[in-house]
Amino acid sequence: MDIQLNTPVGEVVRLNFKTAKIFEQHRIDFCCGGHQSLVQASEKAQVDPEKVLAEISAVLTQNDPDAAWFERMPLDKLCDYIVERHHSYVRDTIPFLQAKLQKLCEVHGDNHPELFDVRELFEQAAGNLTMHMQKEELVLFPFVKNLVRIKTDGKKIAPNEVSVLEPIHQMEAEHQAEGERFEIIAKFTGNYTVPSDGCNTYRVGYQTLQEFEQDLHRHIHLENNLLFKKAAQLEKELKKL
Repeated sequence: MDIQLNTPVGEVVRLNFKTAKIFEQHRIDFCCGGHQSLVQASEKAQVDPEKVLAEISAVLTQNDPDAAWFERMPLDKLCDYIVERHHSYVRDTIPFLQAKLQKLCEVHGDNHPELFDVRELFEQAAGNLTMHMQKEELVLFPFVKNLVRIKTDGKKIAPNEVSVLEPIHQMEAEHQAEGERFEIIAKFTGNYTVPSDGCNTYRVGYQTLQEFEQDLHRHIHLENNLLFKKAAQLEKELKKL
């Protein structure tokens, strides 16, 4: 794929996930904002698009077998992968971060009142993500798996049947909300920079919080830029049969 300034950033990451590191370094949204062109996303992040393009071109010389693996993965298996890898990570990490942020507020809150905002924002994210994942596991992913079964059975879908686009649009809106929430968290934490008086708990808490955001980026990328697009295309094909 020839990457140009008008290439959507989500397509760049879909081609080679190693480019995600570049986008994250520049705080460029490649998951929720994956539809934006490279120039649009760069200008929004206030970085030089040509500089970003040069960095991406250098990375694209490296092979990324994971990207090809995800591209070939059947949609039902991709749903299972997301649940087993990303949903389980979110559920396992939320209690750990809640405890760490509570401790930080108790010990460092007087000198760093922004910690209370970070804790509140993360609590909101924890609750919303928990409900969000349940909706995916109970509604959207079974819907996608049913589309795969319909194709396997050689059947078709009636034009007036409920579309997979309805739950997809809801999930995309919720992804956008969480992406924006973590943008605010990153600003409050100075992009997860531990202050000079920060203790080991501070370091571990911020490091884990940053890892949580990075995992969320990949999680949303796999859904928005791969699973959702392919599911919508599959449904469209099945309605034409």
